Amino acid sequence: MARVNARPVSVRAVALVQAGKSQTFVFSVCWAEGGGTLVRRSQEDFRRIHKMLREIFPVEAGRLRKSDCVLPKLPEVPLLARGRGTRCGLERLRLLEAYVRALLAVEHVSRSPAVTSFLEPQPLDLEPRLPHGSLVTLHVPEESLPAPEGSPDIRSVEAQNLHCLQPYSTQDTWGRPFQVQAQEALGVLLRHPSGWWLVENEDNQTAWFPAPYLEEAAPGQEQGMPLGSSGPRLYISQAYEGCSPEELSVPSGAHIHVLQTSDRGWWLCRYGGQEGLLPAVFLRPDRLGSLLGGAAGMEPARN
Repeated sequence: MARVNARPVSVRAVALVQAGKSQTFVFSVCWAEGGGTLVRRSQEDFRRIHKMLREIFPVEAGRLRKSDCVLPKLPEVPLLARGRGTRCGLERLRLLEAYVRALLAVEHVSRSPAVTSFLEPQPLDLEPRLPHGSLVTLHVPEESLPAPEGSPDIRSVEAQNLHCLQPYSTQDTWGRPFQVQAQEALGVLLRHPSGWWLVENEDNQTAWFPAPYLEEAAPGQEQGMPLGSSGPRLYISQAYEGCSPEELSVPSGAHIHVLQTSDRGWWLCRYGGQEGLLPAVFLRPDRLGSLLGGAAGMEPARN
C-alpha cells in the first residue's frame, strides 16, 4: 500500500551488495511521518529516475535556462577509479547518497510522486534473502573510521563469548544459513556502534547479529526477549491498518520496535512515536539489516 502524503526527509548510505558482476546500493530512508525503511537500488535505477525527473521538471533541470537549474547532476565515478571492484562500488555509493540528499533539498521535488515511489520499498527490498553468493560491504562514514585510516582488522579484536537470549536465524557474511539456539555461545569479533555486532559460531561462520539478543550468562537469569525501548527492531512485510485504538497502522516495509511478545499472535510495538498492537504474522527479521551490519538497528539520520 502506498504511503499517504508521504515525504522522505533524509537518506543515508548503508552498504554495497555485489553478486557476480552486479552491484546494488542500499540506503536507509527516513520519512516525515516517522519511521525508516531500507531500499536497494542499482546504478541503472538511478539513471531511470534521473531521466524521469528531467522530463517532469524541465525548468528545475535547466532545460529552458541553465540559471534555473536546481536538480543535481547524476554523479559519475572519476575515470581513474572506474570499474566494478569494491572500492569503486563504495565510491559510487557515497556519490549516490550525495545525489539523493541534493534531491531532497529541493522541497517540491522531494514531495513528487516520482521521488516518493523511488524511495519506497519495492518487492525486491522485501524478499527473504539476497542473491546467492552476494558479497556485502558495510558503508562506514569517514568520520567514523578508526585512526589512522581504513577499517579495523576484525581478527585482531579480542573475541568475547556471549549467549543468545532466544533462537534467531539470519545469514552469515557469505549468504549461508546462520541459526542460533537459545543460550548458544557466540564469539563477538567486532562491536559496531549501530548495535549490530560481528559474531562467530563454533563452525567458524561469521554474521552480523543484533546486540540486544546477546548477553553474558548469569546463574538463574531469566530467558526471553528483552522488553522496553531496547527491544528488537523488525520490519512489517505488508501494510496494516489498525481496527481499534489499541492497534497501530503501519505502512509496508516500515521498521518497528517490538516492546513485548505474546503467544496470542499480537505483539506490543512502537512506531512513529506511538505504541500499539500488531499481528506477529506480519513481522519479519530485517534481512537487509541483518546482512548489512545494522541498518535496521540504526535510527536514520535527520537533516
